[in-house]
Order: sequence, then structure tokens, then C-alpha cells
Amino acid sequence: MKWFRNYKTAILYGISLFVLLFFLKWLELRYILFDHSLEIYIGSIAVLFTALGIWLALKLSKPKTKTIIVEKEVFIPKEEDFTMNQALIEKLELSARELEILDLMAQGNSNQEIANSIFVSLSTVKTHNQNIFEKLDVKRRTQAIEKAKRLQIIP
Repeated sequence: MKWFRNYKTAILYGISLFVLLFFLKWLELRYILFDHSLEIYIGSIAVLFTALGIWLALKLSKPKTKTIIVEKEVFIPKEEDFTMNQALIEKLELSARELEILDLMAQGNSNQEIANSIFVSLSTVKTHNQNIFEKLDVKRRTQAIEKAKRLQIIP
């Protein structure tokens, strides 16, 4: 406390200057606030809406899709001669016409092209497709073709 006695006058002078400066700045701020209250109000609303606009633009411009990586086994046929699995064909009860349609599907033909090539109506081809899907327990043409190749039903 010895140092306080030596600098007592300087410390009290500094504190009194601080209080005086604080009081003057407070008066100046009150004057500015009262004199320019409308401009301050309008400016604060402008800053608020600018910040809201920037936030909304960033929120709306952000992409909503996520990249999903799917790993799937792909059947790669062996380079050996194709041997049809007759036992499985009989077990699945696939008819000769259904095998023919499945083979034409694997060649990339549409339902209408299949109907034109085997001289049946489009609805008949669709019925055969549904029967094939049901017997192979799949939902799409690509799944049916992949499963048939994996099971060695078609080359």
C-alpha cells in the first residue's frame, strides 16, 4: 500500500478525469439519440432486414441433395460357353414364351418391339413381363435380366 500513498494524487486525478469523460460521452450520446432518434431507428431496421436477407439467400441457395454412394455387386459372366440351367427353369416354371421374352428384354427391346417381333399384342407382352417378374421375384426389367443372367437362365 506504500505505492498508493506515493501516487494518491495521480490516481484520484485519473479517476476524476475518467468520471468526467464518461459523463460528457453519456451526455453526447443522449444528445445524439434524442436529436437523431428517427435516423437511428430507420438505420437499425435497415441493418436487421439486410441481415435477414443475407441469411435467407444463403439458406435458399444451399443445395438440398446429398451425395449417396451405393456399392452393389455386379454379375460378370464367365467367358465359358453358356449352359442353360434347365432344372432351375423347370423349378421356376418359366414357359418357352417367357424365356423368349426374357431374352428379347435382355437384348434391349421395348415391350412394343417385343410384341412386333413375336406377333402378339402389347398387353400379352406386359402380362408375360408380370409373370416373369413374379417368378424371378423382382420389380424391374433390369433386375429380371440381371437375375436371369446370374442364375444362367439366359446368356
